Amino acid sequence: MKFDFDQPVDRAGSDSVKWAKYAGRDVIPLWVADMDFAAPPAVLASLHERIGHGVFGYNHPTASQVDAVVGHLARHFAWNVDPAWIVWLPGLVSGLNVACRAAGEPGDAVFTATPIYSPFLGAPVDSGRRVVTAPLVRDSSGWLWDFPAVDAVLRGSAAKTFLLCHPHNPTGRVWSEDELWQIAALAEKHDLVVCSDEIHNGLLLDPGCRHRVFATLSPELAARTITLMAPSKTYNIPGLGAAFAIISDPALRRRFHAAMHGIVPHVNALGMAAMEAALAQCDDWHAALLDYLRGNARTVERTVAALPGLDMRPIEATYLAWIDARDFAADHGVDNPARYFEPHGLGLSDGAEFGAPGFVRLNFGTRRVLLDEALARLARAVRR
Repeated sequence: MKFDFDQPVDRAGSDSVKWAKYAGRDVIPLWVADMDFAAPPAVLASLHERIGHGVFGYNHPTASQVDAVVGHLARHFAWNVDPAWIVWLPGLVSGLNVACRAAGEPGDAVFTATPIYSPFLGAPVDSGRRVVTAPLVRDSSGWLWDFPAVDAVLRGSAAKTFLLCHPHNPTGRVWSEDELWQIAALAEKHDLVVCSDEIHNGLLLDPGCRHRVFATLSPELAARTITLMAPSKTYNIPGLGAAFAIISDPALRRRFHAAMHGIVPHVNALGMAAMEAALAQCDDWHAALLDYLRGNARTVERTVAALPGLDMRPIEATYLAWIDARDFAADHGVDNPARYFEPHGLGLSDGAEFGAPGFVRLNFGTRRVLLDEALARLARAVRR
């Protein structure tokens, strides 16, 4: 089957948060991690079928929905999951917040590395914990961990939880197995619960990269790990609110359930129907999406490489480009690059939200003709 990712979908004037931000302005929105592509045909068919049933009472996961998750994890990651390990969630961000509450006590420290998706910085604070960080570093090839610095922060803060983003948002890194083992060693050394956000695991663009589920490194490591996943990013269904945690250790799973109690709602029936179809029936659509995104990523990389004052590393995963605009800002007296680009018709995420002022994040999960126009605007704004 052919899938047309160039097909226009008019989101202006709809309920889209992404497009409403600049309503009435000639600004192309490439900020929030929300693609402009229609959901896969199998997902749409499943939703129509569920709506056709006509009754939307309280629901619980069906056997086929559980099988879809278990089968997907086995097929793509050779991970044999016991259905009892699954904790259903209405979204991944709620899972981050629950994980912070499930490990340690109020006042304890939660570690993460910056730059990082902003809920990693907000969830610990919202949960009555302290957030402690160490910066990722760059070399000529990409973003890397400074493991001695991480070790020092963990030792000095007595952190109880390690929030891991894998693959990484916003840098687009796919952490290697060696890097994951080094994180595992730190988790064991400092007796940490690791919450591994793996929502972008289906968006690997570099053919040389492989996603290794952190919890599959060893049974001992799995016992201290909360794995968070959802089909929302890969299949562009974030508005349907369906996610899950995999927690193999019974005691840790009980603590996670206790932290959810009375606060976190169940996953709605349409979200569950969409999740089942996405994970069980959309491999062809997924492969076509990756081909399209690879083309978009290379276009972004070529454009940025040709622009003075901008820099970025190769994108291994996600549909997000993490662009260093600090030299441009310094050369032109710009105090906030994201704000500077808006009057030039381009809406990007501000790196300050990720703990990295001077960077911008560009979502290239959109039609190529729209991306080309956005990049032309970027070039004019930089060169004017």
